[in-house]
Amino acid sequence: MSRPTPSLRESLGLTLLPSSFAQLPPAMHERVAPTPVSRPALIRINDALAAELQLPLAALGADVLASLFSGNVLPAGAAPIAMGYAGHQFGGFVPQLGDGRAILLGEAQAGDGRRYDIQLKGSGRTRYSRRGDGRAALGPVLREYVVSEAMHALGIPTTRALAAVTTGETVQRELPLPGAIFTRVAASHVRVGTFEFAATLPDGQPLRALVGHVIERLYPSARTEASPALALLRGVVERQASLVARWMHVGFIHGVMNTDNMALSGETIDFGPCAFMDAYDPATVFSAIDTQGRYAYGNQPPIAQWNLARLAETLLPLLDPDPERAVSLAEDMLAHFATCFRERWLWGLRAKLGLTRAEEGDLALGERFLTLLQQQHVDFTLAFRRLCEAADAPASLSVRSLFEAPEGFDAWAVDWRRRLDAEGVPAVDRAQAMRYANPLYIPRNHLVEEAIAAAQGQGDFGPFAELVEVLSRPFDGQPGRERHALPPQPDQRVFRTYCGT
Repeated sequence: MSRPTPSLRESLGLTLLPSSFAQLPPAMHERVAPTPVSRPALIRINDALAAELQLPLAALGADVLASLFSGNVLPAGAAPIAMGYAGHQFGGFVPQLGDGRAILLGEAQAGDGRRYDIQLKGSGRTRYSRRGDGRAALGPVLREYVVSEAMHALGIPTTRALAAVTTGETVQRELPLPGAIFTRVAASHVRVGTFEFAATLPDGQPLRALVGHVIERLYPSARTEASPALALLRGVVERQASLVARWMHVGFIHGVMNTDNMALSGETIDFGPCAFMDAYDPATVFSAIDTQGRYAYGNQPPIAQWNLARLAETLLPLLDPDPERAVSLAEDMLAHFATCFRERWLWGLRAKLGLTRAEEGDLALGERFLTLLQQQHVDFTLAFRRLCEAADAPASLSVRSLFEAPEGFDAWAVDWRRRLDAEGVPAVDRAQAMRYANPLYIPRNHLVEEAIAAAQGQGDFGPFAELVEVLSRPFDGQPGRERHALPPQPDQRVFRTYCGT
């Protein structure tokens, strides 16, 4: 299949800005075009996001959109590249990874002036593919679409889904599977692993150029600081502390927190084996490749700090000419992560419990409730949502009914109500605020798998479309969709999730 002519590109009426990452030294990326596919077909286009990005897609038909988001037709201005990066994968350093199945087409500029990367995932081989085929199967594409858009609706910083298409081709994993391509939008695709890669290149110039690029793109206030690199590190530390705290508030488990999967923008990125916790247990692991539980739910804060230590190591030469002083500054920033995370985690926990001001015993009160959930295997999301009802109507038994031995909950609830009463907030106002801290709908693992199975097995995208719609309003009750709010039955439980490679 031949590349489109310039006139065809221009007829789309769609123009992207060249990727600013492409201005970095050539060793940091490869110029490469998507590999055409045989029969692309549109699954879904995110019209709202396209409008935010000022992309004129509404007038384009489904066939044109499929050609565009498969990479068969490139928009004007596109100068595709694959980004290079390294990474610590499950603690072991791999000096070269990179975009083995993803190609950055260019950038779009939103109405507020911010620039966003437009990237195709599953678009063919690059020099970073190693032995991979550069393609994506349908299941991981649907999972990333569902979960990334759900995270956005939950108010959690994340990469976004702009489009998904099928390719009309088969990819071979353990079994032959239908192929698909996902279009991802991000404030930046630069990762901790990108810095690790740049730090391995000679003479330090690629690293300095990368620091300048990220500051210009994501942390412009750092330009005027005495040490821009230190200001950059501080900004990344604070964003990651906030991000991981928000994950914990909704029971999200990333599943593969390697350094190449931590974005400098503070966005959630790479949704391969991710899942949402059902019954509360800090040791919960879903990822089939995380056999040691390194990235379990409760380990995510210290792992984030460990990843940031790897970032700090790359920046040491730029933090201070004195090596000992540089290490001291880095250590202070890593300690700052722990402080920031604790503050943001406790802030969110208070909101989930309906507390509007800080008191000394709040953390202990919240941890007692979490211990009850763990001991009695109570669903995390449902318990906190029903707590909203108990805050509004003390006689409500809905949350109490979740506990096999409710006496423990009763004793805790006495202290909780005493704490709420001391604030004097009207019950109806308190409960309403709690509902916007405690979602009713999350991407339940069994429902995500159900949607993937329907699409892969029968070509039925109805369950996928319904799931996307339900999760776009996670805090609002939606009559007729009650099953989306319920935890799985024993025979519906999902115990393992898988990477898309």
